[in-house]
Amino acid sequence: MKPSIFALALLCLLSGALARAEPYQVVTEEWAPYNYRDNGQLTGMATEVVRAIMALTGDDFEIVLLPSMRTAHALQHRPHTIMYSLFRTPEREPLYKWVGPIVEESIHPYQLANASQSINSLEQLLRAPQITTRHAGLVPNMLQSLGFNNLDRSAGESHQLYRMLLAGRTDIIVGDTDAGVAYYSGQLNIAPGTLRRVPIELYRSSLYIAFSRDSDDALVAAWAAALARLRRTGELARIQRRYERPDAQ
Repeated sequence: MKPSIFALALLCLLSGALARAEPYQVVTEEWAPYNYRDNGQLTGMATEVVRAIMALTGDDFEIVLLPSMRTAHALQHRPHTIMYSLFRTPEREPLYKWVGPIVEESIHPYQLANASQSINSLEQLLRAPQITTRHAGLVPNMLQSLGFNNLDRSAGESHQLYRMLLAGRTDIIVGDTDAGVAYYSGQLNIAPGTLRRVPIELYRSSLYIAFSRDSDDALVAAWAAALARLRRTGELARIQRRYERPDAQ
């Protein structure tokens, strides 16, 4: 028997109600010093900001740490999903609702300070034998779009980039913001002065909190107002300063 029009309409109404009833969930990925796990606890600059926002709004949403490829999938396909921290790019702009910025960051290449050749220009960088980056994500895709045909995308995570550089398996790495490089240098006990920041800014953007398109506009506005309050009272700057120095971890 074919379902009646009434039954189909009722099913649509129930489906819509279930979607609306889906609780909000906050997702993030391992990307220090903004969001990462330390001794089993989720922490980081952006994590502290998100928790401070929820303290002001009265929200108590679950925060889940996911593999990087799953965070984007959840944000696009799971109802009522919030993700941090995300670079706000023209391609991503229409996909989500945005709150921010949390912080503005830039990405530079790094090499060993005692490297036989100091890279100082984009032309030199493009001609370098090898630049090692992570296998997936915004950074390798951005480098590819800039015309870099010398990419080694073999690093699965950030720690691997620095170990490869220190072991002489690559001459140049690109993967983290300057704050991220400071964090991993501290984590891996890399002595000050060991790494040299190549004076070429490959990328500059701001990190945001992204909401799935079905998120309530009132909730997005409340989070934006809470972030503005954190900025106005100086609390946002205090959180950021705690993550600017490796010894502040």
